[in-house]
Amino acid sequence: MDSLPTSLMRPKLLTTLKTYSLVQLRADALAGLTVAIVALPLSMALAIASGASPDKGLVTAVVAGFLISALGGSRVQVGGPTGAFVVVISGVIAEHGYSGLVLATGMAGLILIGAGYAGLGRLMKFVPMPVVTGFTAGIAVIIASSQIGDFLGLDAGKVPAEFLGKWEAYFGALGTLSQATAIIGAGTLALILILKKLNPRLPGYLIGILVASVAVSWLALPVETVGQRFPDMPTSLPAPQLPVISLPMIREILPSAFTIAFLAGIEALLSAVVADGMTGYKHRPGQELVGQGAANLVSALFGGLPATGAIARTATNIRAGAKTPMAGIFHALFLLGALLVAGPLVAYVPMAALAAILLIVAWGMSEAERFKALMRMEAGERALLLLTFGLTVLVDLTVAIGVGVTLASLLFMARMSETTGLLGEDQSVEDPEQRAALPEGTEVFRIAGPMFFGVAGEMLDALNRIGRAPRAIILRFDRVPYMDSSGVNVLETFVRQAKGSGARVILCDMPPPVWDTLVRSSPRFAGAERVKTLASALSRLERVDPRSE
Repeated sequence: MDSLPTSLMRPKLLTTLKTYSLVQLRADALAGLTVAIVALPLSMALAIASGASPDKGLVTAVVAGFLISALGGSRVQVGGPTGAFVVVISGVIAEHGYSGLVLATGMAGLILIGAGYAGLGRLMKFVPMPVVTGFTAGIAVIIASSQIGDFLGLDAGKVPAEFLGKWEAYFGALGTLSQATAIIGAGTLALILILKKLNPRLPGYLIGILVASVAVSWLALPVETVGQRFPDMPTSLPAPQLPVISLPMIREILPSAFTIAFLAGIEALLSAVVADGMTGYKHRPGQELVGQGAANLVSALFGGLPATGAIARTATNIRAGAKTPMAGIFHALFLLGALLVAGPLVAYVPMAALAAILLIVAWGMSEAERFKALMRMEAGERALLLLTFGLTVLVDLTVAIGVGVTLASLLFMARMSETTGLLGEDQSVEDPEQRAALPEGTEVFRIAGPMFFGVAGEMLDALNRIGRAPRAIILRFDRVPYMDSSGVNVLETFVRQAKGSGARVILCDMPPPVWDTLVRSSPRFAGAERVKTLASALSRLERVDPRSE
């Protein structure tokens, strides 16, 4: 694919700063503060759900959030850690340790930068909705499942990573349920939901963890807190350093790096599209991927997590009145201040309160309404949705995405093959007088639809069903938008068979791109004649008697 024009590879920040005003600065600062209040508890909760310490989530939100806004192609995109990465991150940490995750994050950043400059941002929109909804809903189920132990205070020991094994461990530990923990978890969950219903503008997540923290501390409740689980958690921005790199580790990490890059690209561009719909602006997909890539690369240098554009935080940013990418930069700066000033207070946050936040996040990710709507679609769409969902939950996210995209491609090709066909003489020649003037023994056929490997067999069968050996065959290509090497092979095979039966083959109305493909695939393709139009083909037949050749 061709690279993008230079005009489309420029950060939106540079565009907006040309006319930046004090009014916009005030609006962006207020919006940034609003989003930071939302992102503070969310970043910690997502980090813990991923198997990392809370400070890693805050570092990611600061570093990656700053760069996504500064270098991205969306005017109001806000980035940071998101729920989409939880499954991949926890898997990489479990198998390769945190150093392996840092390397995978950096590699994903390089992949995203390359994809952005290669113009692959335009291809992300072709990932089918059943695949996206399937793995997103699957991730939501996994996130919710991973929080049951903390939400109820279960002493289940080392809980397996597998979905079924996890629930088996939970059921086995029901006798260890902590009433105090369950009350704090349920109370936090109820408080956040009530605040959302009464006044969505209130920072429900932050209020929820503040109330829960105060309750546990003042009442001296036996509820595990962040400080008890992570006693050595740093409360400052670490110095950047290169991750441990080795060729064997790169080979092992590469599939996870591609998965992280794919998820980051998909979610970032989806979030940018949502932002466009809310604001009327238009994002630059290539530059957005470059910004996401730079953010992940630098996040890895600071020991952070993978990051991408966050739909919920971006929507909050817009509703709070954000005008330019400076809002996202202010959000990162406010979070940095919170990390440096209020970092020690994080130790008092109950794990059950963070679990309640993640249960709400998981429900939002599940997209239950869209899932139900897709279940009312045709059988192929339902199968694709359920297969991607089931593989995400029960097997592996990487497998789910690979199988889902592959199956979606096969379904698409099957549908395209149904739209490609061979139109007979009565449909190939619209002009009645021209149809009546066809020389005796001449057949005219129009190929309608792309000629690619998905339809090659059916096209050859259709061409062979002519049933008799005409003196001349005219093939019209004006309705063929695309031809691949399999289509060329079909055409070569047909021409060879037609000439073997004594028929003359003329190609006409062929678009230049299709003819170029034909020439490139078979430079010595001389089995058929080529003219510009049907009239030219008929004129050639009138001048030369096929039987005399």
